[in-house]
Amino acid sequence: MSASISPGTGQRYGMRRVCRVCGAPRATVYFRRLVRPEPQKRGPKPLIPDAVLLPMIREDLATSPFREEGHRKVYYRLKFVRKVRVAPKRILRLMRENNLLSPNRAPKGEPKAHDGSISTNKPLEMWGTDGTMAQTVKEGTVWIFGAVEHWNAECVGIHASKSGDRFEAMEPIRQGIKKFYGSLTAKIAAGLALRSDHGCQYTSDHFQMELRHFGIRQSLAYVAEPQTNGVAERFWKTLKKQVLEGQIYQTLDELRKALRTFVDLYNRHWRLEKLGGRTPEEARQDWLTKQAA
Repeated sequence: MSASISPGTGQRYGMRRVCRVCGAPRATVYFRRLVRPEPQKRGPKPLIPDAVLLPMIREDLATSPFREEGHRKVYYRLKFVRKVRVAPKRILRLMRENNLLSPNRAPKGEPKAHDGSISTNKPLEMWGTDGTMAQTVKEGTVWIFGAVEHWNAECVGIHASKSGDRFEAMEPIRQGIKKFYGSLTAKIAAGLALRSDHGCQYTSDHFQMELRHFGIRQSLAYVAEPQTNGVAERFWKTLKKQVLEGQIYQTLDELRKALRTFVDLYNRHWRLEKLGGRTPEEARQDWLTKQAA
């Protein structure tokens, strides 16, 4: 409109007059007239554009007999097999932008069936077991093995030994079976599951044969996910704070005495939020009372 000719003066209206009448800033009009090209990458253009190179990378990964390879293997195959000369950093960039790097292509496996809960609704459904290490003055490094009830976090067995083998790892389980089932006969603990990590003691033939003898089903925690054995892990945290940290034990027997004293004190007086402030023994007695009613 600014270039239109006024019939009265025979001259153009002009940008200033048009903007004043329309109430529009001239700067905005001039700015919108600018045609700004898309920013381009500086330097020489590659002979093979990204749109052509990316399908080559995908095809190479799909036809490779190996798995979880990085950008370097792709670069070398394109260079020596297909005679495609491109920079390795360019291949790395394209693979990163399109989620083609090896961590993104790792096999995912079957989805985990665990629902995130490790508590049980009643006793004698699942125990958790684990081992830790401690120091004594005269006997050096020793092992401590324990078993904990998932329902009320009660310690059902504790055992300390110089050796940390499969036989010693089974001892707290035996203690718990004697305490709650009365004997160590075959299939006496049928229906009970035992949660443990993948330690060599728990995956050994002897340990698994012992569990089958008692009728216990083994439930291994997920690899690199200690929270799936969280009941036993939380018990260790409490035990280390109350028994091991800041204490010096001269002998293994002295440590064993301290562990037995702590377990008795823990089961009778340690109050837990998940039990509504009750102790493990109080929760067990309340449950037995309800069952008898």
